[in-house]
Amino acid sequence: MRMITNALRTGTMLATLAMCSGVALAEDVTLWTLNFSSEASNAAMQKIASDFEAANPGVNVEIVTRGVDDHKTALRVAAGSDRGPDIFFSWAGLGLGGEYIKAGLSLPLDKYYAQYKWDDELVPAAASFSKIYEGGRHGVPFTFKGEALYYNKALFTQAGITEAPKNYDELVADAEKLKAAGIPAITFGGTVNWHLMRLMDVILESKCGIEKHDALMNMKTSWKTEPCAAASFAELDTWSKNYILSPFMGIDNAQSFNLFVGGRAAMMLEGDWLVQQLAEAGNLDDYDVFPFPTGTNRLYGFAEYHYISSKSKNPDTAAKFLDYFMSTPVQQASLGQFSTTSINKNVAYKDLRPLDKKWVDIFNTYTQVYMNGDQAFPLDVTTEYFRVINEVASGNMAAADAGGQLQTFIDNRR
Repeated sequence: MRMITNALRTGTMLATLAMCSGVALAEDVTLWTLNFSSEASNAAMQKIASDFEAANPGVNVEIVTRGVDDHKTALRVAAGSDRGPDIFFSWAGLGLGGEYIKAGLSLPLDKYYAQYKWDDELVPAAASFSKIYEGGRHGVPFTFKGEALYYNKALFTQAGITEAPKNYDELVADAEKLKAAGIPAITFGGTVNWHLMRLMDVILESKCGIEKHDALMNMKTSWKTEPCAAASFAELDTWSKNYILSPFMGIDNAQSFNLFVGGRAAMMLEGDWLVQQLAEAGNLDDYDVFPFPTGTNRLYGFAEYHYISSKSKNPDTAAKFLDYFMSTPVQQASLGQFSTTSINKNVAYKDLRPLDKKWVDIFNTYTQVYMNGDQAFPLDVTTEYFRVINEVASGNMAAADAGGQLQTFIDNRR
């Protein structure tokens, strides 16, 4: 098997040469992906490709890795040409993976979902992203990340909170209890735009519900005239003034984490990856987690996906490789090397820590997902979304003006 090769380091690849010359081996499969910072991830990808080749004589899997920005650039170039990879990595969502789908680079996979019965093996929340596009299902899960509220059990007890809130109003009431006890309810790092954005995302889901939230993120309804958008910015203003550990606009997410484990705030809105960070920083028994209580029965999270390229000369072989990659035995063997949890719902977890088990239960409970705003919006709108959120949170913009400013930007870009 050819080794995983960094395209930036080598400059050329055999697969790239084949594409440029118009020659493609009948059973070649080229995968464009990231150069992962984890060597365990890179080694696991190489082993999966090598094992697939051994099980399918005559098939060669070529893996081309790049840094994030160069990977995105290569995909944009491929979308505008008649050559490209067989499979490519990208994030799920209308704003990231959706960019390449709109450009025609992704092949609809409905027939492969049916042929391989992927829905019988995939975690429903992870597979749900394939259904958000018009014209068919696109991509299959590579990893899935859920985000929820972690809390310090001792601080909840100190404030007289005996159970996790069941809805948004109960959450706000608990935040008031914490405030009355002299405990900041939650911590964020304001210097990284996406951290505080999470709060706005979950408030929108709570205040707008599924249809209106999705319409706002899809820019199919007006942020200026939709009442729930105004209500959501008002809620963000309330949280910023009353419940977030201050000052937060001058610190980053890492500093926010340190404040959380130091007992300076009761909650943190983070992903399933935080379990290991908490374990390394202290005692996991001090913490618990619950999904943000929006009332919509959707889980907050995002996914990384593999897509079959519309330029592929061997889409059937590419689909066969993805089926192998997502299969229960392969996912079981690679558990923990790409993510703490698997996208395959049949994978068995042994010796789970309580918080890990909670996440497995959460993933298997939810069948629908709403995603982070920076993955739902196009890049330019994301930047403006960040700006408006930060201005409201810092008190430089009235909450009542926020929706109108965001909508003006959206209108002017068209």
